[in-house]
Formats: sequence, C-alpha cells, structure tokens
Amino acid sequence: METKIFPVSHLTSYIRDLLEKDSNLVDIWVTGEVSNLARPGSGHSYFSLREGDSTLRCAMFKYAGMGAELLNEGDSIIVHGKVSIYPQRGDLQLVVDLVQPEGTGELKLKFEQLRAKLEQEGLFDPSRKRELPKFPNKVAVVTSVSGAVWHDIVDVFQRRYPLAELVLFPTSVQGDAALTEIVGSFNNLNLHKDIDVVILARGGGSKEDLSVFNEEDLARAIFSSNYPVISAIGHETDTTIVDLVADVRAPTPSAAAEIAAPNLVEILESIDINLQRLNIEIERTTKSAKELVSIQGSRIIDLLPDFVSLRMRIDDWLRVSANEIDSLRKNIDINVEGLVKRLSSLSPAGTMQRGYAVVQNHETNELITDSSVLSVNDKTRINLAQGAFIASVNSVSEVKNE
Repeated sequence: METKIFPVSHLTSYIRDLLEKDSNLVDIWVTGEVSNLARPGSGHSYFSLREGDSTLRCAMFKYAGMGAELLNEGDSIIVHGKVSIYPQRGDLQLVVDLVQPEGTGELKLKFEQLRAKLEQEGLFDPSRKRELPKFPNKVAVVTSVSGAVWHDIVDVFQRRYPLAELVLFPTSVQGDAALTEIVGSFNNLNLHKDIDVVILARGGGSKEDLSVFNEEDLARAIFSSNYPVISAIGHETDTTIVDLVADVRAPTPSAAAEIAAPNLVEILESIDINLQRLNIEIERTTKSAKELVSIQGSRIIDLLPDFVSLRMRIDDWLRVSANEIDSLRKNIDINVEGLVKRLSSLSPAGTMQRGYAVVQNHETNELITDSSVLSVNDKTRINLAQGAFIASVNSVSEVKNE
C-alpha cells in the first residue's frame, strides 16, 4: 500500500474542513475562565479559556460578535462560536461570536443572539413603528380564552370606549402548540380588511412560560402584520422579543387596552368644555360686533349733515326768496303800469283823446298829413276819439313850421 504524504497546508486545511462540517462544533457553547487577553489595534480580541489544566485558544473578531466588552482577565464567562483551526500555526481555536457572563443561562443567551440578529435586520427600527388609530372601530385580541387577560381587556373597553368591537382570536399562550397557534392567528388576521389594531397579550409567568414570545417565527409574523400591534406580555419587568418588534409595548394587558381605547367620558367632557369655550367666544365676538356697530353708527351719524339746521336754512332762504319775488313782482307791476300809460299816451287813440284827429282820403283811406295833397272839394274822413265824419275841402292853406 502506497503511503500518502500530506503537505502541512493540506493537512491543516483538511482538519479545518472536518471541524467545520461537524454540526456539534460549528454551533457550540463553552464555559471557562478568561486568560491571556489581548486587544490589538485592529479591534479584534484574542484570549484563552481555561478550566483546570485545559486551555482553548479563542478569537473574537471586531464586527462578527457581541459582548467583547465583557472580556476581562480572570472572569468566568460563557461563549458561543465554532471550532476551527488556525492554518498558519496549526492551532485549534474557537471563533467566538457571543460572550455572556457565566450563569446567564441558555434562554438568555438564545434571547440575546436572536435580539442581535433581528436588530441588525431592522425589525426593531423605530422608524417602521406604526401609529395607533385614535378611535378604533374593531380591535383584534390574540390571547387565551380561558385566562383573565381577555376579561380584563373587555372590562377596560366597556368602561372606556364601548363603541369599539372586540374580536377574540383564541390561542394557547404557552406550551408546544402556542407558537404555531399564535403565528397562525396573525396570518389569519392579515386576511381581514376591517381590523384597526391588534393586542397580543399574556399574563405573568416564568421565563420558560414566556419563551414562546422570544421565538423568531413569531417576531417575523408580528413584523409582517398588516395592522399595528400592541404587545402586553407578562409583567412590566419582563421584556421579550415580541415587545421589541411590536409597534407599541404595554406593561400589562389592561394597560394595552387603555392604550388602544380612548376614554369616551374624557372625550365627551372635552367636547363639552370646548362647546362652552365656543359659546363664550361667540358671545364675546357678538358683543364686540354690537359695540363696533354702535360706535361706527355714531360716527356715521356724526358725518351726516344737521337736517334740522339745514331745513331751517332752506326755510329762511325760501322766505327771503318769496319776499324778493313779491317785491320784484310789485316793481314789475308798477313798471308795466307806467309803461302802459306811456304807451297809451303815445298811441293814436290816446292822442285823439287829447283833441287830435286822424284825417284820411275818403276814397283811398290814405292818411293825410300834409295839406298840400288836398284840393278844393276833396272828400276827407275825419276820425275823432269818439266817432268820425266826412268833410269837403273848401280851401287849402299852407302852414309853415317855425
């Protein structure tokens, strides 16, 4: 049989492959005392775990583990990691990804490991937390039907906000079936279209009793919920993975109900107070408006003319005008009368009244103003102030004007 010879590098690689294929060695917890602790500038941590005469070299890389700050020379700790080999020296070593103080227990270690994983994925990010509805119409409650939690939540809603409809999604809250039932309830909830908020609640219990609420599947189911989730698990001092991923955490189930249910009595009192304030404001505004109208009305009246004085002035003007018109009329009458008299005195009739006569040719009716146009025996018509007569010319004489 031919002897197989390995180069050192091939052998160390072969051993490493064997170690990293062993499921027990790639997911292992080890306890021991810290020794030979070194923290170079790279930020990595190198140390050994000792137990009696046994020593195991360990390496914890800067960005690949949690709890490096707990490493102190001489402390007893529990670490999680995988067994490997350092090819350059052929040294067996434990690549550590989590450090916990000794005595923490497996549940705590599992919790911290899952917490770190989900936090890195963003499931706890505050920016993704959803606001709760102020006035929910339908509230889903995921809890056990047999416990006091459901009845406590119902009592709170009946007291504070009886307008909301509560829908129970009954599940186990501990035991082997709890995880499947609770996750199934959240998957069922997503099929509904009218849920406003979800309360996931459980009363107090031991760490083991609450362990279902630290399961990764349940955390992801809550993260995928179509509706905001309020968690109320155990007592106020208990913190679970569910509390971290929920939109709102309540210290107790009753507190969760109070967070989800607005206080109807306080709402009505607030409305009444606001109505009173509104009425007072309306009265104040109305009073101010009336005062403003009164002030502006007085100003308008002050701007208007004094109608009494104006009327008296008009009456005086009319009286003076009437007197002037009457005096003018009298003057006109006097002037007209004198003019009439003058015209009368200048008219032929007036002249004849004073003894003068108008002479006309009897045949042609032409006025005769010059005696030279007459001849003896011519017929003339003598017009007097009263009546007329026919005269025959006996002689004609010429009268010279001096």
